[in-house]
Amino acid sequence: MGADRGPRVPHNLDDFRTLARARLSVFPRIAVPDTEGLRRAAVVLCVVDTGESLAVLVIKRAYRGRNAGQWALPGGRVEPEETTEQAALRELHEELGLTMGPSDVLGTLDDFPAASGFAITPLVATLSDITRLHPSPDEVHSVHRAGFDRLAADDAPHWVLRDSARMDTTTPAIDAAPGEPGLLQMRLGPDMTIHAPTGAMLWQFREVVLLGSDPKAARVADFAQPDWTHH
Repeated sequence: MGADRGPRVPHNLDDFRTLARARLSVFPRIAVPDTEGLRRAAVVLCVVDTGESLAVLVIKRAYRGRNAGQWALPGGRVEPEETTEQAALRELHEELGLTMGPSDVLGTLDDFPAASGFAITPLVATLSDITRLHPSPDEVHSVHRAGFDRLAADDAPHWVLRDSARMDTTTPAIDAAPGEPGLLQMRLGPDMTIHAPTGAMLWQFREVVLLGSDPKAARVADFAQPDWTHH
């Protein structure tokens, strides 16, 4: 683990911005190279102050179209002639009504090569004012806040056998044995268990930005995804 890892996480936006910029500026991010047929998407790990703690905005997608009802970060497809940053900020506005500028972006984590054929670029950013939060009902079913204290908790990441997270989510998951590769579940609250890709990006945010882990121990490209995310 990195030498600056500690038991506390930042509890105000100014402290978080300082910490995140410092850690992301030296983070050797891995980008997925362009290949034929590769599609790109960008998402925002949007950090806000809830009044009680800092949190990342997480959405549950509308129960229609692609990824119906799945947990996600605000974001979407990168259009031709757009940068990943432009796409992420545009999607944040379209989905949640929030306006963010380039100066609000603190850095970028690893691209995640999703089983759906997208390479997803996660941007870390902050917003001081979310009073204009207005989710688009066509795209967003609900908006949630994943608090830093819960994200950083020892029992937030949980690993289960890869074949125990099938399409039937009512089937109890079987815990992976110590040292056995498993499928990540980010358990962030009641009825809020998030798998890769979104869970993987939240996990890397936790490890790299909040906890200061060694980047070599915080890679996510090989994280397994449940069947229902392969679309």
